[in-house]
Amino acid sequence: MNQEEALVLASGGQDSTTCLYWAAQNFARVHAISFTYGQKHATEVASAQRICGRLNVDLKVVDLSFMTTLTESALFQGQGDLNDPHALSAEVPASFVPYRNLLFFTAAAQWAATLRLRHLVTGVCQTDYSGYADCREVFVKSAQTTLNLATDFSELGVIIHTPLMWLTKAQEFALAEELGCLEVILTDTITCYQGVLTQNDFGRGCGECPACRLRKKGWDEFLSQRGNTARNSPF
Repeated sequence: MNQEEALVLASGGQDSTTCLYWAAQNFARVHAISFTYGQKHATEVASAQRICGRLNVDLKVVDLSFMTTLTESALFQGQGDLNDPHALSAEVPASFVPYRNLLFFTAAAQWAATLRLRHLVTGVCQTDYSGYADCREVFVKSAQTTLNLATDFSELGVIIHTPLMWLTKAQEFALAEELGCLEVILTDTITCYQGVLTQNDFGRGCGECPACRLRKKGWDEFLSQRGNTARNSPF
């Protein structure tokens, strides 16, 4: 175990919650930070609060809702349909929020410096890449370099950990089982773009949005790889 502390970017979804449990087993102490930014699925923040409370992890919630006045995304409340092309480019999903993760990393790095720690943990991943350029490894490495060039805090140089970067959703479910948090993932996390809390075998959500479809596909693959059927789900 690393004897240093870490700050986890915790959204309350499957990816970041898996990372939260991963960090709890790999660092001496874990802190968390979550963001409200006008997202339709703001219920995810309440999920992050519950999960962090269960783990006795201090969670700081930061309001970045100014983003809704600067850019466009169907992920924002009252802006667009998730099934339509993105307002700015047909080459990216309608749910893409331009420069979101860059802002998240910057805010997290600021709070990490205040806490006198240097390790950031994020659940971004490239294997299940959905057209989000700021989830790619090349971007994360670039952001880490840029953040470190932006200060002279040599003793607090930012290190961004991405334990899920090359895992599929099925492998994420397997990791959650290994970490002992599979039931938490299925019952307490919310990844649904619509913020729907309906319980399904793969977890909570509407079952129709891109995030839910990806999660369901991963759950089915996880059960198949484990040699199980859906009846082995807690639901």
